[in-house]
Amino acid sequence: MTSASSPAPVSRIRWRRGRVTELGRSWRDAQEMTVEVPGDGAVRALAHPSVVGTPEVGDDVLLNTTAWAQKLGTGGYALVVAVPDRLPPDPIGPGHLVKNRYSPLQVSMQGVDEQETEHHDLIAAAEDLGGMPVVVADLHSALPAVLAGVHVTDPALKVAYVMTDGGALPAAFSRTLDTLTDDLAGVVTVGQAFGGDLEAVTVHTGLLAARYVLGADVTVVTQGPGNLGTGTPWGFSGVTAGEVCNATYVLGGQAIGALRISEADPRPRHRGVSHHSLTAFGRVALGGVILVAPRGLGSALGAQVEEDLAGQPERNFVEWVDSEGLDEALAASPVTLSTMGRSLAEDRAYFLAAAAAGRYAAQLAIFGLPPT
Repeated sequence: MTSASSPAPVSRIRWRRGRVTELGRSWRDAQEMTVEVPGDGAVRALAHPSVVGTPEVGDDVLLNTTAWAQKLGTGGYALVVAVPDRLPPDPIGPGHLVKNRYSPLQVSMQGVDEQETEHHDLIAAAEDLGGMPVVVADLHSALPAVLAGVHVTDPALKVAYVMTDGGALPAAFSRTLDTLTDDLAGVVTVGQAFGGDLEAVTVHTGLLAARYVLGADVTVVTQGPGNLGTGTPWGFSGVTAGEVCNATYVLGGQAIGALRISEADPRPRHRGVSHHSLTAFGRVALGGVILVAPRGLGSALGAQVEEDLAGQPERNFVEWVDSEGLDEALAASPVTLSTMGRSLAEDRAYFLAAAAAGRYAAQLAIFGLPPT
């Protein structure tokens, strides 16, 4: 309780009202628009219709412009919080699983692991992943590259995607997922993330759902779009990649680390093998991870990667994977590849490493056990 002498709480959201003047692109539960905001002018905004309804031209909308005003890189949007004069109808669907919990925009849906779902008994009885390869990456931008590596190796393999809550919480924020709909067996959103084809409470039940509900041969796990980092050894959202490897180990899957490799990043800590990969896979993941490095990086970068990986603990194996055909597969991706604002041509090593991890996972799914 705040007493009369206590200071007023500090505001955490930059609120604005505005009027929709134009609608833009729309994709999986997302609608772009332009909103005229007094004092800010024309603002690019995004609404998730399943959460706030579908704004139309002429509607007054309430916006959260906090990240927009800070010019944060991912998306660059103001977010529609409500259409006050035309609220959506009450939800009528099944399910009691609440995500984005106890925030003003908590949402409710049916979880694959909750008691009333048709899959509850299957998830409750599942004891392990049966050795399923699980490719774990730091950034969401690795997903289409991993998928390219899997499918250039064997296009018949079914690949599921598990999205953690380290970045964007709504799966619909990702245009990548919308583009890859026909290439994925399905999307499972776990933790506070929501909006996938299936919802799960934890990474553990999300992985089991990928294996036994979606029938995946290979599963890819990353955070949603966006990444939080502080320039400190432990203060970055991608540290969760190590925890995903632990969940995979506990459930009898095989964790495969898609290394974050770059020679284009201006920050020394991310050149060669990023400290994010070295920390998450080398220090957080305790059950062992197969770390995949691609051949064909060039002598200087290849030597740097080899040196960076030399200090890995004995529980981790380093596999150098042939990159023949991967450049062509990456160029043919239906998604325009981009990471931290850099294209495939500008940061080839990053995408090649992710594709090599996908190729190794495919080979493991086809041929069997990894080295011991």
